[in-house]
Amino acid sequence: MAGEDTTVRRRGRRPGGQDTRTALIEAARAVFGESGFDGATVRVIATRAGVDAAMVNHWFGSKEGLFAQAVLKLPFDPHELLAELRDGPDEEFGRRIVRTFLTRWDGAGGDVFQALVRSVAGHEQAALVLRSFFQNFFTKVIAGLGSDRVELRTSLCASQLVGMGLVRYVAKFEPMASSEIDPLVTAIAPTVQRYLTGDID
Repeated sequence: MAGEDTTVRRRGRRPGGQDTRTALIEAARAVFGESGFDGATVRVIATRAGVDAAMVNHWFGSKEGLFAQAVLKLPFDPHELLAELRDGPDEEFGRRIVRTFLTRWDGAGGDVFQALVRSVAGHEQAALVLRSFFQNFFTKVIAGLGSDRVELRTSLCASQLVGMGLVRYVAKFEPMASSEIDPLVTAIAPTVQRYLTGDID
């Protein structure tokens, strides 16, 4: 009995409850961020979480299922976000988008965005979800503003925000990586606003 208790403590196993699920999600975000989808293993994630590897299948069905829950789940509800962004003048839409993007991803610690982007290159599911989110989101935004050339404007807006996220959360270029949000909004929002409603010829 004593030997069994030591093993349990050494492995840091948790009861098979909600705390186990939360621990796996947090560990998966860290490991996917460090290693990408292909480099991350169920065993390493489970060890980081302090649980048995079987808990991954129990809670998520597979590494793919864990990835979908831990990484592809955005730190906001797109529908609620769209309603929030629409609350204000159209000519300030770019400012609201940039500020909200930075605030939400900063609030998530940047880890979710970092893990998602690092996994895109090696896993089509991540790339598909990233494309789908930006396409659906900006198509609704731009259509609501009455702008033309929706597909091109969507791609331009996505390139600006993804690029901003890469520099701030992944490559961590200074001073942008540690900058306060307000200066970044002032610098970047006019470009996003032009992509939304301005002349792109």
